[in-house]
Amino acid sequence: MLSVQENLPVEFSASLLAKCAEIVTRYPAGKQKSALLPILHEVQAEFGWLSTDAMDKVAAFLQIKPIEVYEVATFYTMYFLKPQGKFALEICRTGPCCLVGAEKIMNHIEQRLGVKEGEVTADGLFSWRGVECLAACGYGPVLQIGPEYTFYENLTEESVDNLIETLRNKAKEA
Repeated sequence: MLSVQENLPVEFSASLLAKCAEIVTRYPAGKQKSALLPILHEVQAEFGWLSTDAMDKVAAFLQIKPIEVYEVATFYTMYFLKPQGKFALEICRTGPCCLVGAEKIMNHIEQRLGVKEGEVTADGLFSWRGVECLAACGYGPVLQIGPEYTFYENLTEESVDNLIETLRNKAKEA
């Protein structure tokens, strides 16, 4: 994944452009806008987030208006509109998870990582945020880690600490 800073020009790689072109072929001629969501996923996978410049390039590629891309990217929480940590922890904050301790887990993560919701740790490894239902109500509190979206259920402060250490070690090995 490339690291793109805010307000810097974005250039799509040949590989990304080829993937986007292939995605467009899945839809009928003249209906290229249907490829928007999967293309946004590919762009985010390459850059880690969707800058305005990246979204503008998607619009140009699909021959649609930039606002059409912004509307989609701002609607879905799976798209990041600012730089994230290598591991983006997303904690379910809806009723069922809160009843079993999601707010306590979010407070613990904030303390453990030393960053507030939406911020990135100084080493660039972690960011976190509360999200809407992750459809694992019987296993709460639950979090997912993007961009692969691996789920972790029945969280405790200890299991979160273990997860963070595991991810730190994984980053060191890479």
